[in-house]
Amino acid sequence: MKVGIAASLLYYHYFYLWKTFFEELGLEVVVSSPTNKRIVENGVKKAVDDICLPVKLTFGHVMDLAGRVDYLFIPRLVSLEPDAFTCPKIIGLPDMIKANLDKLPPVLDTCFDLKKGRSLYQSFRELGRNFTHKSSLIQQAFEKAEIKQREFEKIMEQGLTPLEAIEVLEKSLSSAGNNPGETPPDNLRIALIGHPYNLYDDYLNMSLIDKLRQRNCRVITAEMLPAAVMKKESSAWNRDIFWTLGRRMVGAACHFFKSGVVDGIISCVSFECGPDSLLQVLIEEEAGKHKELPYMSLIIDEHTGDAGIVTRIEAFLDMIRRKATIQKNKNR
Repeated sequence: MKVGIAASLLYYHYFYLWKTFFEELGLEVVVSSPTNKRIVENGVKKAVDDICLPVKLTFGHVMDLAGRVDYLFIPRLVSLEPDAFTCPKIIGLPDMIKANLDKLPPVLDTCFDLKKGRSLYQSFRELGRNFTHKSSLIQQAFEKAEIKQREFEKIMEQGLTPLEAIEVLEKSLSSAGNNPGETPPDNLRIALIGHPYNLYDDYLNMSLIDKLRQRNCRVITAEMLPAAVMKKESSAWNRDIFWTLGRRMVGAACHFFKSGVVDGIISCVSFECGPDSLLQVLIEEEAGKHKELPYMSLIIDEHTGDAGIVTRIEAFLDMIRRKATIQKNKNR
């Protein structure tokens, strides 16, 4: 049997947790095609108007999978830690998909809600019972999935994007010697702040990371930071931020502004994202405290053009390099 996973939203964070679990239960995992024009057009056509582009894309990814799999995995991700929630539209995603798309295979919409005192394993046990009643097999699959997920995260900490880390794991390649995380001398270090589905979908963001790397920049994101660093920075915002992904985003921003490890920061958010419109205010307030560090915000939607992104990136990098040259001349 085949289980379909959409290459969108939290696929970029939890892919190996889900993939390994299903494969250990004897299922074949099918991932939707990389985002393309057809997927975008289908998603925009079927989704409701007032939601962000990443959710619209998910509709297109589900349609890409529908005729090729026996099951669709569209989990109801309510709370992934005891004191925070995911985005409301991610919580309601299974309902939106089933209400707006016809002729779908059975949808696995298991609820993941750690705020109610459920453990992560309890949700996976419920998910696994769709295919087997052997508790020992489900537990073994879950334990192996957690190990693989940690390996996935460790590879990203070397400076790789999720898609690059997936390539390393799938092909059993070593990233040593050709690591995008290495910074050649005199090149810029640029921090990218945003949700994984905004930063790593090349079609959605016009290959933002590649554009920066082609202009001699080392790109650093929250997923590339050690887990201990993210935990420390994110915890400082626990009282004010109730969205897990938003907490990580603001925590990463604070780390980059305070640590002095980057030459500039770019925030990438989706138009029509309610939580991000609030979080941007917090990030901009932090940027105001560190005016010596260049900061730029990019807002993307289905109408964003490549030329506009290129123009803004080049202007931003030129400003950073010009500032560095002026400072160097002053210090002579």
